[in-house]
Amino acid sequence: MVSRETVFQLLSDIPDPEIPVISISDLGILRDVEMTKGSGLNSGADLCTVTITPTYSGCPAMKVIEDQIREVLLANGIEQVKVNMSYAPAWTTDWISDAAKEKLRKYGIAPPEHTSPDKGTLLGGIAKTPACPQCRSVNTEMLSQFGSTACKALYRCKDCKEPFDYFKCI
Repeated sequence: MVSRETVFQLLSDIPDPEIPVISISDLGILRDVEMTKGSGLNSGADLCTVTITPTYSGCPAMKVIEDQIREVLLANGIEQVKVNMSYAPAWTTDWISDAAKEKLRKYGIAPPEHTSPDKGTLLGGIAKTPACPQCRSVNTEMLSQFGSTACKALYRCKDCKEPFDYFKCI
């Protein structure tokens, strides 16, 4: 039987379909792996159950991620795969590793902070001012609550004039 740790390692290289610079492991959506000995009609085959948590309940990337998980495991001789989608506990940006946050910054996306979600703009308050991933200036402004994907907001740096996505805190 393939070990749980081996499966985690195999899956840790799967890139996020929307942000290919980070993996599903970096993002924190790869939650659990369980290996069980096959029984019944498939008594010779081990069952690998993978649990993933979407960043948003309607995240369009989850089907692609599920397909990638099956593809990687099948290519490594694991034929019986079950992918569970878990919504509890809800995913949070606190699950993104620090190394992944640095990868996001280098890629041009301002990483989320280790704080609660920013609801200030929705309630008429002042929006967060994330640092520009290009020049690191905090002289930034939100252009739209929604960026290239629902999990990001669109900002612009007032100093270098570059637009950038900010990965919203959840």
